Amino acid sequence: KYTLIDTAGIRKKKAVEEDIEYYSVIRALGAVRRADVSLIVVDSEVGLTEQDVKIAGYVHEQGKPSVIVMNKWDVIEKDTNTINEFKKKLDNDLAFMDYYKPVFISAKTGQRVEKALIAAKESLENSRKRITTGTLNEVIGDAVRMNEPPSKKGRRLKLYYSTQDGVCPPSFVIFVNNEELVHFSYKRYLENVLRKTFDFSGTPIRLFFREKHED
Repeated sequence: KYTLIDTAGIRKKKAVEEDIEYYSVIRALGAVRRADVSLIVVDSEVGLTEQDVKIAGYVHEQGKPSVIVMNKWDVIEKDTNTINEFKKKLDNDLAFMDYYKPVFISAKTGQRVEKALIAAKESLENSRKRITTGTLNEVIGDAVRMNEPPSKKGRRLKLYYSTQDGVCPPSFVIFVNNEELVHFSYKRYLENVLRKTFDFSGTPIRLFFREKHED
């Protein structure tokens, strides 16, 4: 069973003048925080607006699984490449959440609407996924062998072991010799390895690094 919360549309701040609309926005953001999954509904005729991207960013920051619902797909003139062009644009605009899961629907005709709930269920299941410590360390170990950690001022980053410490979103702790040696690009590399190995589509994941000194 699902409880669907249809929030008010969220316009740009400067367009929000009436008190009633201001409180609608506050309630909508609160609904995101309480929700298990957020369906971010986009007008396919207009495409992803700057405000849509901000809302997606808020969903991402809150660690919520999500689905990008491209509505009004019935009115878009299509050829064999249309959906690929739309996905390219989404890839560019949502580069910060490249795990996004899109569906293309028409609320008016009912076309593929059921796919939105199927995608929501998949995103939620991925956000609750647990990886065993043994499997996780095997994958991280292989990643380190494939791409040696960076060094800084003569000191090389060492990764000792990893563990999953939470779900919704899946969160992983990696114990290292020095947190300051963890470069953003290497963290991104490890996240990409986890995503390629396990299906985390539709959900953010979190990587944390903690220092553990060698005995």
